[in-house]
Amino acid sequence: MSKQLSRRAFLRHAAALGSLGAAAPMGMSLSLLGHASAQASQGDYKALVCVFLAGGNDGYNTVLATDSDSWTHYTNQRDPMARGSAGSGTSIALLPAGTASNAQAGRATPARLGGVLPIGHSDRAAHASRQFAMHPLLNDVQSLHQAGRVAVLANVGPLKRRLTKAEYAGEVAPRPAKLFSHNDQQSTWQSFSPEGADNGWGGRMGDLLMSGNATGLGASASLVQRSFTCLSPGSYGIWLSGAQAQAMQVGAMGMLELGSWGSVLGSASLKSAMAEVMSAGQADNLFWADHQAVTQRSMAIQSLIGPILPPLSSTNGSAPWATPGNGNPWIDPMLSYLSPNTGAARFNSLALQFQMVARLIDANRTGNLGMRRQVFMVTLGGFDTHAIQNEEHSERMAQLNHALAYFDRVLGQMPSGDMRNQVTTFTASEFGRNLANNGDGTDHGWGNHHLIMGGAVNGREVYGTYPTLATGNASNEYDSPDLLQNGAMLPSTSVDQYAYTLGKWMGLSAGELTGILPNLGNFDASTHDLGFMA
Repeated sequence: MSKQLSRRAFLRHAAALGSLGAAAPMGMSLSLLGHASAQASQGDYKALVCVFLAGGNDGYNTVLATDSDSWTHYTNQRDPMARGSAGSGTSIALLPAGTASNAQAGRATPARLGGVLPIGHSDRAAHASRQFAMHPLLNDVQSLHQAGRVAVLANVGPLKRRLTKAEYAGEVAPRPAKLFSHNDQQSTWQSFSPEGADNGWGGRMGDLLMSGNATGLGASASLVQRSFTCLSPGSYGIWLSGAQAQAMQVGAMGMLELGSWGSVLGSASLKSAMAEVMSAGQADNLFWADHQAVTQRSMAIQSLIGPILPPLSSTNGSAPWATPGNGNPWIDPMLSYLSPNTGAARFNSLALQFQMVARLIDANRTGNLGMRRQVFMVTLGGFDTHAIQNEEHSERMAQLNHALAYFDRVLGQMPSGDMRNQVTTFTASEFGRNLANNGDGTDHGWGNHHLIMGGAVNGREVYGTYPTLATGNASNEYDSPDLLQNGAMLPSTSVDQYAYTLGKWMGLSAGELTGILPNLGNFDASTHDLGFMA
């Protein structure tokens, strides 16, 4: 189905890719997928935005089961004092719903945060008699959940097929390679293969959908299709990379260009000379040709998109992202959140990335680019909470809460009209954390709980199957069928099913999705669509 491309094509593709930092999947070799027609109809628009929480978000403290039995086991495992003995270590157990915040307690401690935020019960049979809540700092996300624009997907992770605890222990069934490794599980979540994968399932969707984009742009259509279907306003991973759709990295404040502020090394004439050199050809020099192709592509995209990208500043404040101070986002109060650790306002880099996504979406509409399907990726790091979890995880929850609420508001106030029904935002992370407290934090797990946001989301619900919690013995082993050693969740829902549900909403057929989601055929067809999209 695929063939290896030339060295030159590989380098052109690789140069367009970003990374997730030190823990990013670094191996790249390009395969060419077969062409498939786009399913997008003329005139409509849909976008997926992946929010990758790099480091492994602690799902247990993000979405909690608060029924009496679950809460007892949760507290037993996270509060060293909960079992009535003089336990050692720091409690990382959040407090019950309704607990008032203690202003005298240390910042970001459970006592200072107050109780978890109820999101009610689930109407699904899998969650009979269970109640759920969110982290105390996810107050805006809680409101969006209650408004029907946020759903929770419980205990999702990479799976080859459904796996029982006995099968896992006996190693008698296939499982994802190199579990609990940051690099490999980032790549597995994004591409279904460990580090060294060619492309990810977001990019594969872009491959299938891009032929329906920019069809009215004539000679520029191919360039825009390949470069403007899969985008990131910052660093990104293999998820965004397709075989034909080339992941495009843009700046968080504007399009990347040759040099900056109209010059190279402070010289406008040097920039002009370099642009002229890069526009000329030296076909007999492979190194030159490789870099020339990348630079020419960047220059062409800048020339095409730069002039229609809405400015950051606005004299009348009409744009929802209008920024004071001559377009300086670092002093924009709308891009700041309240830090639970310092009590002061802090600039939110994730909100800035969302701002750029909104500007790119608006540029498509107002600039008549004709993009009907787009895939975006934004990232937030700092989730590897082996230690000082109360401080670190609370800070990340405050950032995530603020950024999601900001993006929802901006989409609802777009100059071209309310876009919330046409943009679906979802979280991903390489793995969850263990239920067990390691003394001051949590170690690497497997399954995790995730959030899906948008006007097309069937909100107010917890999808998938939340694990049955238990109290571990002295060796941190659990009698729950859903918990492995140290309380790692054994996933009950696969990333393939997660991706299928999102891809179906984007307009891809069951056959197309089966072709790009390698493990989907190992799950019953009736379970492919998880039901969280309208």
